[in-house]
Amino acid sequence: VQLQASGGGLVQAGGSLRLSCAASGNTFSNYAMGWFRQAAGKEREFVACFSRSGLRTYYADSVKGRFTISRDIPKTTVYLEMNSLKPEDTAIYYCAAAPRLSSSRPTVADFGSWGQGTHVTVSS
Repeated sequence: VQLQASGGGLVQAGGSLRLSCAASGNTFSNYAMGWFRQAAGKEREFVACFSRSGLRTYYADSVKGRFTISRDIPKTTVYLEMNSLKPEDTAIYYCAAAPRLSSSRPTVADFGSWGQGTHVTVSS
């Protein structure tokens, strides 16, 4: 699975950004697609994802109500709409694909394929 993330940038607190992840192949039917992030000096953490079926979405508590994951199946692209951004959202954001999820709280270990990351900086 090849993943290409884009859309990061610099935004002021309270602003919005939309990240995109273009996936190759017949990805959506075979994988759960999601987003993680890694801030400087911290471990990579789960942000949001679809279930493999695409019927369910999961979010980290820290982004619930502010971030929305969506997808365009014909374009094999997953999006992360980020609103009401906070300085603590500053991180490198990675899209990822998992053959299956171990629970409703996905972890890095579930995901075997990763995009290259896109930087998001939120200024105060």
